[in-house]
Amino acid sequence: MTTTRRLLIAASIAAASVTYAQAFEPAGKVECLAPADPGGGWDFTCRSVGNVMEDLDLVPRSVQTVNMPGASGGVAYAHVVSKREGDDQLLVAASTATTTRLGQGQFQGLNVDMVNWIGALGADYGIIAVSKDAPYESLQDVIDALRNDPQSVSFAGGSSKGGWDHLKVLMMAQEAEIEALPRIKYLPYTGGGEAMTQVVGGHVDAFTGDISEAQGFMESGDLRVLAVLADERLPGDLSDIPTAKEQGIDVEGPNWRGFYMPAGISDDAKQYWTDAIDTIYSSDEWEAVMQQNGLMPFHMSAGEFETFVKDQIDDIETLSKDIGLIP
Repeated sequence: MTTTRRLLIAASIAAASVTYAQAFEPAGKVECLAPADPGGGWDFTCRSVGNVMEDLDLVPRSVQTVNMPGASGGVAYAHVVSKREGDDQLLVAASTATTTRLGQGQFQGLNVDMVNWIGALGADYGIIAVSKDAPYESLQDVIDALRNDPQSVSFAGGSSKGGWDHLKVLMMAQEAEIEALPRIKYLPYTGGGEAMTQVVGGHVDAFTGDISEAQGFMESGDLRVLAVLADERLPGDLSDIPTAKEQGIDVEGPNWRGFYMPAGISDDAKQYWTDAIDTIYSSDEWEAVMQQNGLMPFHMSAGEFETFVKDQIDDIETLSKDIGLIP
């Protein structure tokens, strides 16, 4: 084969690749559905990723964040399955809270295979925090109070009862060998923002959520974080927060941040958004967002991510049965 022939073949392959890559491009309005009120983790995911998408010219114009709270993501999930099939310009924020409810069968009649899992681009670690005026100075103080009376400390979170925020408290209580786990008070709110407001206002004793949700109240000094549920201390400005593990409670609570899309979209559209998530994750802009908001490295795409999601759902189902949340 002559050199000229090789070059012609290479050029043809390159042209075909370009044609395939451009088979789908977003046009007009792109929506990001946040399954909670403004101020929580899903809202943060949509708005932060939307901003970076705009900066990197991955979308033709701004990404519109649409808040749809209810049933810890169940309302949004049902909406996507029943009304948005084939919508290739709709991204939906998801997290471990999503897989928790799927693992517990809380999205009635719905399952993991009814949407497309696009990718994850960071992990948020759980925290236990109290207001600046609270009497609890450490996680051990909270554990001691629960040992004396499981109803003595109330917790506020952005998930419904049995959801990921609630589950983190029960995991810690189980690790601390506290009895009567169902008696521990957990108050569900429609998002982490509302839950923190209740704690800062003195209406609830403690907040169970994720580190990214708490940044604003931490910086203002209104919220004091007692523990982060990570294997080791977080880097940078967050390194002064002790882990639950170093306080004798060996529990981790990573909460991945990612997206799913409706069923029925084309392979080209799914590939475009998968590549977009990959591009965002590797960008300097997203690295800055992660550092500013306590997100840790965590990245999976398409098929690998779908497998991970299904495995996590199985694990959460087993844990929920062990704790007694589901039969």
